[in-house]
Amino acid sequence: MSEKPGQPETQPNQDEKKSSLVEKIQELGQTNVPEMEASNIHCLVVIGQIEGHMQLPPQNKTTKYEHIIPQLVAAEQNSKIEGLLIILNTVGGDVEAGLAISEMIASMSKPSVTLVLGGGHSIGVPIATASHYSFIAETATMTIHPIRLTGLVIGVPQTFEYLDKMQERVIKFVTAHSEISEDKFKELMFSKGNLTRDIGTNVIGSDAVSYGLINEVGGIGQAMKKLNQLIEEYKQGEILQ
Repeated sequence: MSEKPGQPETQPNQDEKKSSLVEKIQELGQTNVPEMEASNIHCLVVIGQIEGHMQLPPQNKTTKYEHIIPQLVAAEQNSKIEGLLIILNTVGGDVEAGLAISEMIASMSKPSVTLVLGGGHSIGVPIATASHYSFIAETATMTIHPIRLTGLVIGVPQTFEYLDKMQERVIKFVTAHSEISEDKFKELMFSKGNLTRDIGTNVIGSDAVSYGLINEVGGIGQAMKKLNQLIEEYKQGEILQ
């Protein structure tokens, strides 16, 4: 039978709503998601392994630098975005990709705050220090260790010289963007006996602050409060360091 004239076709809309609701429950475990459209703060999440020029296996959780860099450019250009919150829970990854992300964050004119949750290991350390102010959760950790090369390594002096120069780039960036001294950072990097199968140091929450690597122990509330404070100072024309 044909539908009566003037009868509203509500069934397709109801089916769409049900489908959308099921997708939200499957993907996020909840029925609704807080809206971020009106926010003046862009949240950038760095998770899993930082992927560089080589694609990692599909089962790996990765942060791709080709996804992050356009976000940073867009945040810098967008007049509605007044601040940047970077949340880290990363095992590290590609050195040059990590340094590229770090340099982008450090060179942004808008206020930025980083928050290390869970872990900010290896090349995640420069990213954590790249912002104007940094926080670390009390239970979060940061592993500081020498740079490794994966794949074919040619055992000639030039290879080790290249590795040493790359390591110096990381050390200079971290010491320039945090309060830790170069000697202390190198001491933590080359420490023996701290990691069972490697050299280096695993730094926990308050220790990262005492070393001068991170500014303060705190969580999302403190990070948002500090970022809003920096935004207000930036609006008043104060220079961010």
